[in-house]
Amino acid sequence: MMRVHKYPADAGAWDEFVARYQPTIRAWCLKWGSQPSDADDVAQDVLLKLLTAMKKFEYDPGRSFRAWLKVVTQNAWNDFATSHRLRSGEYPSRFEEIADSGDALADLEEKMENAFHRDLLELAMRRVERRVKPLTWHAFRLMAIENRQAAEAAAELHMQIANVFVAKHRVQKMLEEEIQSLRERHL
Repeated sequence: MMRVHKYPADAGAWDEFVARYQPTIRAWCLKWGSQPSDADDVAQDVLLKLLTAMKKFEYDPGRSFRAWLKVVTQNAWNDFATSHRLRSGEYPSRFEEIADSGDALADLEEKMENAFHRDLLELAMRRVERRVKPLTWHAFRLMAIENRQAAEAAAELHMQIANVFVAKHRVQKMLEEEIQSLRERHL
């Protein structure tokens, strides 16, 4: 998300953005009652609106990009609901009922927050991994990500158990600091 914001012409950043957020938007639509083809249409509409909006988007540290993304998604859903009503003559359409649902909108916000936090964690992990020794990162990965026991990780890495714990905690602390730094600079 940060790369898309900083470099709107970066095709790789857009590919990652679409891969992360399209399924999130689509899943939200499906959860709240849309048909798969409608969910695809809404997700595509949101992404097209984002492409247009990103050209004009200016970062404001006092506002949240996630909140902006949620509003764009909500507006795309509302546009879709209105279009559906006009095509079908159904009033109010099930799509408009969802658009007016506080629960649905709260769920959308939660989905966007979760996707954003995954992005933030992935970025922090890439940055921290570059700053530590490969063995330290591997110890962290085995214990924190793969949920392996310390003795098993130590045996695999030919390390003492205490050193595996130290490596894991060192990387966790660095990740917490990196995430905090990213939030302060970008959010």
